[in-house]
Amino acid sequence: MSTLSLARSLFALTAGTHFLFVALTLGLATLVAIMQTRAVFGDSAVHFRMVRFWGQLYVINYAVGIVTGLLMEFQFGLNWPGLTDHARDVFGAPLAMETLVAFFIESTFLGLWIFGWDRLNRYAHLTLIWVVTLTAYASAYFILVANGFLKNPVGYVRFGGELRVDSAGTLFTNPAALLPLGHITAGAFLTAGFFMAGVSAWHLRRSEEPEFYRRSLRIGLISVVVAIVPSAVFGGVQFGFIRETVGAQPATGLAVATMMFAWAWMFVVAVMALVKLPFTAWLMRGRIFLRVVMMTLPVPYVAMLAGWIYRESGRQPWLIYGVLRTEDAVRPIGHGAMIAVFAGVTTLFAVLVVVNIALLRRYARGGPDGSALGRPEPAARPEPVPSF
Repeated sequence: MSTLSLARSLFALTAGTHFLFVALTLGLATLVAIMQTRAVFGDSAVHFRMVRFWGQLYVINYAVGIVTGLLMEFQFGLNWPGLTDHARDVFGAPLAMETLVAFFIESTFLGLWIFGWDRLNRYAHLTLIWVVTLTAYASAYFILVANGFLKNPVGYVRFGGELRVDSAGTLFTNPAALLPLGHITAGAFLTAGFFMAGVSAWHLRRSEEPEFYRRSLRIGLISVVVAIVPSAVFGGVQFGFIRETVGAQPATGLAVATMMFAWAWMFVVAVMALVKLPFTAWLMRGRIFLRVVMMTLPVPYVAMLAGWIYRESGRQPWLIYGVLRTEDAVRPIGHGAMIAVFAGVTTLFAVLVVVNIALLRRYARGGPDGSALGRPEPAARPEPVPSF
């Protein structure tokens, strides 16, 4: 592989992997916030337990996803200096807003939420998780603004050899950013919904905590039912923009076929869920259905990744469509150095993915009583009084 191909492959692997973390984080944060709202205003003990259990899984995925995101962004300066040289202002502005506004606010308030259990008023604690959720969507939006500019460059003017922001309103209302935001939001709900439903189905098949996991299963399946049609609608309206840059590359056709098949599978499961949801006993005793739900857990990930490949691969040979070619933006370093970077970064990403799966699997199987999130600290033992 050439240096350019290695650099493209490395960014594709890292960005695609990070995107999968984002999908679960975005959807699960919303569902946890909804559960905590129900717990606070309904004074529901079981919902508080659900917040602790699903919240811990969310925190694990978020923490590992942060590391993958930081490593991915390092590549802009490491491998793609041409992008920052030519479009520093236009491309960098939304990324800076994502980092300074969304990321730091989200991380700060998440830390307060994690360590604020039993220390803050329940309404203040609830506010924290909603701030975390809303800033997560803001973060996704700013990233999509930067990405949308690469596909549909608008709101800029040339100044010498650089691109400068000419219309911030045009840049931040780019259809290539707004339409994917709706599609990714729906996809995030599908990912989190099937994640909750799949884990709950696994426990229900073992007759563990039936009340707890019945409620969790319902929330997950309701999320799937609500999101399945919007995901297709927002995906469909993007084809007009994407067709302008999609060439005859084999990856795009395969990605579309994979995406369509995955959506069709999820749609069938969503219809089954819609029929069974009103009947609690039927939902609980449907062991074949529970197994199907478990099998569907990875399908949203496949659909999201296929959609991302379809959206991104068709832009080539342009990094900024019609403005900057990919070959003109890559760092001209030696082939051996690029191989070393590729091997090192992909190995690290593989380790992070394995660690995340192992931790999610461990704590998901452990059940709500194994959650450390929000667990009261053990009372300190009194110091022994010396006897004389």
